[in-house]
Amino acid sequence: MSSDLPASVSSLPLIGVNACSQRLPEKHPFFIVGEKYVRAVSDGAGGIPLVIPALGAQIPPEQLLEQLDGLLLTGSPSNIEPHHYAGEPSDPGSEHDPQRDATTLPLIRAAVKAGVPILGICRGFQEMNVALGGTLYQKVHEVEGYHDHREDKTTSINAQYNTLAHPITLKAGGVLASIWPHATEVQVNSLHGQGIQTLAPGLQVEAVADDGLIEAFSVKQAHRFALAVQWHPEWQWHPDDGVGEFPFYRAILKAFGDACRQRHIERTTNRTGKHNMAEIL
Repeated sequence: MSSDLPASVSSLPLIGVNACSQRLPEKHPFFIVGEKYVRAVSDGAGGIPLVIPALGAQIPPEQLLEQLDGLLLTGSPSNIEPHHYAGEPSDPGSEHDPQRDATTLPLIRAAVKAGVPILGICRGFQEMNVALGGTLYQKVHEVEGYHDHREDKTTSINAQYNTLAHPITLKAGGVLASIWPHATEVQVNSLHGQGIQTLAPGLQVEAVADDGLIEAFSVKQAHRFALAVQWHPEWQWHPDDGVGEFPFYRAILKAFGDACRQRHIERTTNRTGKHNMAEIL
């Protein structure tokens, strides 16, 4: 069975991008994804972005993942509800997204099991840790020994994301070090209030900030690429003017895209083989 898509399109990996559930000013509910994440998939990873709505159990993870070649977990203004990691209740007025939690946490576990390439960013980084059994600090800036990793909201969005706020040290022999062999220390942006308290079983540290906070990890026994970062490499593809040039960010998305393309080749080859066998029989 041939695809209806042109070869140039059908040969691209299909990469899921998880959406947030939000009410916009008109108070109507929307499933939304930031354009920078969509462009990071299309321009950075070289894939076709597919937005995954936050429908919870209405989306069977295994069935969805059979159609995907990769999964990008986005950042968000909201935080994971603390009951997912046995945390204390959040302060009144804290922003949560239970529909996203109900969709993404099971999807992560299924994706790791299925060997689907994953890249987690910011909230997505925290979701991967929680989904696999880790815990979070809800206010890193109030924990003794750690810096304040939040952005300066008095500055412009471009300034917040373009600013290289602190260094991270890449762990020797890790996934991230193999992606970026040019240096053991790299500067990154920083726009998060929460952070990893305990790392989930089966994860390994890939990078730490200068205060010791975990900034990146990978899945130890992953069948394919499974990396998460606390900073925002997707900003490289933000559509606004004034975005800086960050080769380190580009290298991360390229490595993710390469893994997605490899899965796409294997997935479509297996599917074509099954179709050919069916025709013979």
